[in-house]
Amino acid sequence: MPDKFFYNLFKEQLSLSETLATYLNLIANLIVFLFLGFILFRVIRYVGRKAIHKIADKTGTQLDDMLIKNRVFLNFSRSVILVVIFNFIKELLADFPNVLSASERILSIAIIFSVVWFLKSVLNSIKDFLRTMDAFKDKPLDSYVQIFMIALWLISIILSFSVLTGKPLIKFLTALGAFSAVLLLIFKDTILGFVASIQVAVNDTVRIGDWITMDKYGADGDVVEINLTSVIIRNFDNTISSIPTYYLTSDSFKNWRTMSNSGGRRIKRAILIKINSIRFLTESDIENFKKIALITDYINEASGKVNNYNTEHNIDKTVLLNGRNLTNFGSFRVYLDHYIQNHPQINQDMLLMSRQLEPTPNGIPLEIYAFSKEKVWEDYERVMANIFDHILASVKYFDLEIFQNPSSIDIQNLRDLSVTKQENTVREK
Repeated sequence: MPDKFFYNLFKEQLSLSETLATYLNLIANLIVFLFLGFILFRVIRYVGRKAIHKIADKTGTQLDDMLIKNRVFLNFSRSVILVVIFNFIKELLADFPNVLSASERILSIAIIFSVVWFLKSVLNSIKDFLRTMDAFKDKPLDSYVQIFMIALWLISIILSFSVLTGKPLIKFLTALGAFSAVLLLIFKDTILGFVASIQVAVNDTVRIGDWITMDKYGADGDVVEINLTSVIIRNFDNTISSIPTYYLTSDSFKNWRTMSNSGGRRIKRAILIKINSIRFLTESDIENFKKIALITDYINEASGKVNNYNTEHNIDKTVLLNGRNLTNFGSFRVYLDHYIQNHPQINQDMLLMSRQLEPTPNGIPLEIYAFSKEKVWEDYERVMANIFDHILASVKYFDLEIFQNPSSIDIQNLRDLSVTKQENTVREK
């Protein structure tokens, strides 16, 4: 037998005792075997990489990079070496039956787990490869890999216990059936997450890369990962939020994907106009408003209709309230409509208007409702800021005022004005 070569050398040539020759024979055989195993390990890795590189050069895919990145050949080589060792272990440990039995069990368990690691690396490679394809970029592939790995680890653990104890596999499966209620409790979140990830994928409610908002959990950012247990969100302040996957089906959230794919991002903001600054327009006001280019035609047409109506009905215009009149607030709203309709960054094919909301104790809200062509947050904010900069600056041209709570300086100015008036009154007396 080949494993007796060193034994004969130590026993016959060096005249060592049988016990010592047996142990030295084992050590020598292990050294030779491990050396040959290492060489085989390196050869398998090298040949595997070369073969995949040749295939990849012909197909032009990134599969070889994925396989190397996830150490597929390393894990495959380990599995092959462990199988080879298992097949030769009887020859190496023929003189040590007790050690042989324990070694075979340990090697069997090692082979089981090495195969699991190999399959895991293959699955991760497939997952990474699918990520390079447009059809799978936004799919929760991590969830499917994880559920498969959970099943694989569970099977490997059962097989390992069966090998370690020498009990038939059927007994462990029977015990597992009795233990299923406990397992369901232990893996409750995993099961819920798996079901939720399937619902999310089938209903297409969330994709990787979507911007979602969940105020309840303080999440506002892009989805970077969807797995069995959690959804990882990179918030816009560069923090990370982790939300249980099944919350995507049990709680409400806002997905901004439709907005990103649409023709514009909504602008919906209001300013508060002081009620006591709203008034009818006089002839002088009308003449001044005709000079504002965006509403010249409107003022001419509207004032003409008003004058014709008042003339036809013999309205006494010595009192401005009588008859029909234009207002500075109405004219301002028309101005804003024309301004938005002529704005280059507003999508004219979508709904746009300025509207008056219900009066509040702080004034009348005048709201702008339109859709910006720019949907990226930074550009969108610039467009909206520019629009309202113009609105805030143009209010005074219509003799309107914007409501603002008085500050300490305003109160101080009023106090100083009151003191000045009192002093002037005293001097006049």
